[in-house]
Amino acid sequence: AYDIIGPLIDQIEEITGQVPRYEPGVVRRLDEEYFKKIEAIEFAVKYDDGRDARGILKADIVLIGVSRTSKTPLSQYLAHNKRLKVANVPLVPEVDPPEELYQVAKEKCFGLKITPDKLNHIRKERLKSLGLSDGATYANINRIQEEIDHFEEVISKINCQVIDVSNKAIEETANIIVNAVQNQKMF
Repeated sequence: AYDIIGPLIDQIEEITGQVPRYEPGVVRRLDEEYFKKIEAIEFAVKYDDGRDARGILKADIVLIGVSRTSKTPLSQYLAHNKRLKVANVPLVPEVDPPEELYQVAKEKCFGLKITPDKLNHIRKERLKSLGLSDGATYANINRIQEEIDHFEEVISKINCQVIDVSNKAIEETANIIVNAVQNQKMF
């Protein structure tokens, strides 16, 4: 075996005058923050896309919106960067929202709204990327309006904050949510 790191460490010590610790893992400690981050990421995966309604009551944040309003990437961003446990719930007119959505504190809920035209464009691109026709009902403007109307009806019952994500990056939306949470002193 040939030691390629030892001479490099000796050089750095000589130049900086600092003595190395020779303690493995000192740079990447597995501390409480690390485990909190992992827990938040696992939570976001487990309770993604309305998979288990029980997560709604356990979540720090609940995102609500129609398909393609960035619920999943936003959930992951908030989990990874802000260590928040996020559940997200898709809304479709044919399926009643879970009862837990009406039981959770409205301050924890954020509706993600988008303009019909923007959503139409996003959905058409999504269908194309999957090799499907962009003429599917999923991207039909009348269907989109029906979904948005349903979204607004549900949100009016919950009475939570709504964020227009039409022209926002995920980071911008995340900052709005984090600021709202901090202003409410929820955490």
